[in-house]
Amino acid sequence: MAYILGVDIGTSGTKTVLFSEDGKAQASSTHEYPLYTPQNGYAEQNAEDWWHAVTESIRDVLAESSVNPADIKGIGLSGQMHGLVMLDADNKVIRKSIIWCDQRTANEVDELNEKVGHDKLIEITANPAITGFTAAKILWVKNNEPENYEKCRHILLPKDYIRFMLTGEYATEVSDASGMQLLDIPKRDWSDEVLQKLSIDKALLAKVYESPDITGEVTAKAAALTGLKAGTPVVGGAGDNAAAAIGTGVVEDGKAFTTIGSSGVVFAHTSKISIDKGGRVHTFCCAVPGAWHVMGVTQSAGLSLKWFRDNMCWGEMETALLMGVDPYYLTDKAADKVPIGANGLLYLPYLNGERTPHLDPNARGVFFGLSAMHKKKELIRAVMEGVAYSMRDCAEVMREMGISVNDMMACGGGGTSPLWRQMLADLYACPVKTTLNKEGPALGVALLAAVGTGIYKSVPEACNAVIKPERIQEPIAENVPKYNKVYSLYKRLYPAMKGMFAELAEL
Repeated sequence: MAYILGVDIGTSGTKTVLFSEDGKAQASSTHEYPLYTPQNGYAEQNAEDWWHAVTESIRDVLAESSVNPADIKGIGLSGQMHGLVMLDADNKVIRKSIIWCDQRTANEVDELNEKVGHDKLIEITANPAITGFTAAKILWVKNNEPENYEKCRHILLPKDYIRFMLTGEYATEVSDASGMQLLDIPKRDWSDEVLQKLSIDKALLAKVYESPDITGEVTAKAAALTGLKAGTPVVGGAGDNAAAAIGTGVVEDGKAFTTIGSSGVVFAHTSKISIDKGGRVHTFCCAVPGAWHVMGVTQSAGLSLKWFRDNMCWGEMETALLMGVDPYYLTDKAADKVPIGANGLLYLPYLNGERTPHLDPNARGVFFGLSAMHKKKELIRAVMEGVAYSMRDCAEVMREMGISVNDMMACGGGGTSPLWRQMLADLYACPVKTTLNKEGPALGVALLAAVGTGIYKSVPEACNAVIKPERIQEPIAENVPKYNKVYSLYKRLYPAMKGMFAELAEL
């Protein structure tokens, strides 16, 4: 039996899963690490924390499974997108990584539009300049920490830093590189025009591969730290959402998925480039060679509920510990007792600004309609509904573009919640499915490793062999108009507050 390893470097932690070639998980391990917010709107992590989590989690799964490392045929890497990792001439990390949800780069977004041009950026990179993408982060360091920029010799994304630590290779792949705003999306390679206009040396960037391509092999040093066999191939892998698409079988036209992780995503596969000229959704190269995906992103999806849990639900967390259940099981039960509309309470999930459809780094979270009658259960329900409405925002843009979202899979931590899935089914007015395998991005990149090492001939073949449906959540007909009524009010809240968000940012 051959085995494949999937490593997902997420925002809250790294999850490593060992799979057999038929996609069955043999062992899994997750190691968490901190997020640093030194100022309002800032978000950073230590790249060394990711590497420590990777080495420990790989050791864990090898010990738990007792699989011979020689039987692991390939490794796939997934990870949070857009993070900036800078290495010096000695390959030492220069500063903490500025990660995907950081919002400090508003001035650099203006610089991108000035130097490259708004329309030209969309033409080449298929996306407007936004604060979350890596190019703006590079310019921020260049403008605000020139001594660090001067020392920089290599720029990597989070998962690609792990690749370097495993293989010694400076490499990336098209799906993750798409989120840097330096890639020519139609041509699937770095854009010389964008790099020249921004005065970014192309030599700083890694070589670009397709996602199933072998990019390097585990070095002897990395083998000693992880327990892996030296020489084990490491494939390109994928950014977290592109990896989740593989892990849920969204690899053909007409298929889509919704994920509620730290951020929330609606993701649709397309064999042809489709670009929203308004820049409300993102078009990236996907992990299937020669294809693309369209993706709407809300910044603080599962993060909204985690924020509420960590700060307001201490009693539920203690009770869950005593009961031996997940705290989210109890928050689900509480929210399920509240009717649609949370008894007149709405929540805008803009804790760290917003991407789809508003592209506003100044937007912030709001409870609207709060009154003395509301208890904690209404607030929990409002948070969950607010996130679901933000997902509906993403789907509405895709429908305007003529992209089908009628074959919808659900994944991510929020996708395990029956209540959240039902909200999505009712708001999309279409079935929402789950898969038997819940490993998502880790499975996705493991399947890419299986393709790259010849276990399967293509990504669709691998998905058809491994991905099986489990549950189908049908929309409840009577709920659809109820949600639509609340959603209509939700849609009007952001435009009414947009100017005030900007004023608040200046305080």
